[in-house]
Amino acid sequence: MTFSISAVRPFRGVYPVAPTIFHENGTPDPEGQKRALDFMIDAGSTGICILANFSEQFLLSDAERDEQVVLSMEHVAGRVPVIVTVSHFSTDVTIARAKAAEAAGAAMVMVMPPYHGATMRVGEGQILAFFRALSDAISIPIMIQDAPISGTPLPPPLLARMANEIENVAYFKIETAGAASKLRELISLGGEAIEGPWDGEEAITLMPDLDAGATGAMTGAGYPDGIRQILDPFFDGNRKQAMDAYARWLPLINYENRQTSFATAKILMKEGGVIASDAVRRPIMPAHPETRAGLIELARSLDPMVLRWGR
Repeated sequence: MTFSISAVRPFRGVYPVAPTIFHENGTPDPEGQKRALDFMIDAGSTGICILANFSEQFLLSDAERDEQVVLSMEHVAGRVPVIVTVSHFSTDVTIARAKAAEAAGAAMVMVMPPYHGATMRVGEGQILAFFRALSDAISIPIMIQDAPISGTPLPPPLLARMANEIENVAYFKIETAGAASKLRELISLGGEAIEGPWDGEEAITLMPDLDAGATGAMTGAGYPDGIRQILDPFFDGNRKQAMDAYARWLPLINYENRQTSFATAKILMKEGGVIASDAVRRPIMPAHPETRAGLIELARSLDPMVLRWGR
């Protein structure tokens, strides 16, 4: 089966997470943020996700979050769809964030199940009630982020049940171990209610996830053009070309996943003249200079747009 990249429902393709750009002193850099968004669009992003974990959302104040939504929606100005992450332990806070995102023009909201710290979780009944209340409050699709950071088990039967019973729950970003197996089971159980089974985790398992039925990838923002080299041929039915591209890009994906994490996109963007500073916010430490150099060396061997865009 073949299908095409899509910036309208059903959304398919590469939807990277936008980093939050800071000045060296840790204050937000609005002009740098705009340039980062422009680069992401020029590099082939089908859409953009903001305020996710790779955006350092856990280091932003509520006011800064609001500013990011307004800046991103106004600057992107409909060129690509924007997904807004609205996760919070509180049902009411999550609903307020989601309603504000929809009012600003978001195409979708992404949400993790309620959790707080290392030990505070809720049961399946509360998870169902949380997502029902959220769905009742908005009219745009909801993506459930199934990520290890939440520490909340989301078995495929529960996810499929939510897709079938809760109107706006339609997309799933699967980032847990054994993602391909989970995607297969989710698609089998949920059927047509699973509008968007997506890959995550920087695309480190992208090929097995595509083979399992994934139709989207939410990655880091450093090289959407590289991810497109995998997705485009796969969606066109050319699996060998996709696998060859995956083999080329996997070392860089692995470096991002295991070494430089959410600093990756900003390091590459600064090296390529997209932004002036690759600062991360305290208490996060910047990448070691040798680790940073290793990332750039590996990226240069692939000639991603990010290293040329601002030069």
